[in-house]
Amino acid sequence: MLRSGGFAITSELDPPDSADPEDVYRRARVFDGYVDAINATDGSGANCHMSSLAVCALLTRVGYAPVMQISCRDKNRIAIQGDILGGAAMGVANMLCLTGDGVQSGDHPQAKPVFDLDCMSLLEIGRTLRDEHRFQSGRKVTFAPRVFFGAAANPFGLPFEWRAQRLAKKVAAGAQFIQTQYCYDVPRLKSFMQMVEDLGLAGKVFVLVGVGPLRTAKAAEWMRTNVPGIHIPDSVIKRMAGAEKPALEGRQICIDIIQEVREIKGVSGVHIMAYRQEDTVPDIVDRSGVLAGRVPWYPGRDVPLSNSKETA
Repeated sequence: MLRSGGFAITSELDPPDSADPEDVYRRARVFDGYVDAINATDGSGANCHMSSLAVCALLTRVGYAPVMQISCRDKNRIAIQGDILGGAAMGVANMLCLTGDGVQSGDHPQAKPVFDLDCMSLLEIGRTLRDEHRFQSGRKVTFAPRVFFGAAANPFGLPFEWRAQRLAKKVAAGAQFIQTQYCYDVPRLKSFMQMVEDLGLAGKVFVLVGVGPLRTAKAAEWMRTNVPGIHIPDSVIKRMAGAEKPALEGRQICIDIIQEVREIKGVSGVHIMAYRQEDTVPDIVDRSGVLAGRVPWYPGRDVPLSNSKETA
């Protein structure tokens, strides 16, 4: 979708605290016809859930296009390289390379962090596997993984002037697409994208801007105070606080931002992070109009209705 010049939509699947595969499929079906790929998070926030590799195994089994997140927090380079090969063998074509949140922020603060690699070195190792057909050790890989590698970026972190330069380093390391932190400040995003263009990165990487609905003004205040890298302007907090129905207003803010960022040069799509609000994604995508009548593929989309009834 990105290479064809289309405006891509991705979203995140909240992994279950369960070993039941139907829990994964039920959550994935919410996105049917609205997203081009589904991120399978890897211990987001350093909290324990079903693994990203397992979620991707289930999704690819029925034909979904997942983005497998790989965090450096929990595994060394031996395990990570094995996961890249295993994911590719299952049909995972997109992998997002992350350093990972520290264990102190999660539900197992007593766990031992690994961090054998960071995002940059993980990207380089992944690219070596794919392009040079070898492990980092130098041993040859008989069939290289065919993978589209991505990384995360935060256009709103401090010092702001360094953010585009850090993105440039990730592109040099092998990042082909970027999913950003939540965007609630479009003017600042525009400044970031201008710096990206000034660094000559236009056309070298696809940028998907992170967006998401807010529930309440209190929740927005908590996010910008407690979640590193989150920047929510006072104007957004004020708009939420003055709303008669804050959840609906938060959804409208998300829609407004999507419509604004789609017009910014260099933006190739949006990544919708609706944590515990996944059921709002179809409405957000519909009302934003970004699909322009396009229906992203999902399992069963092209099965004639008569055949689907017979199968059922």
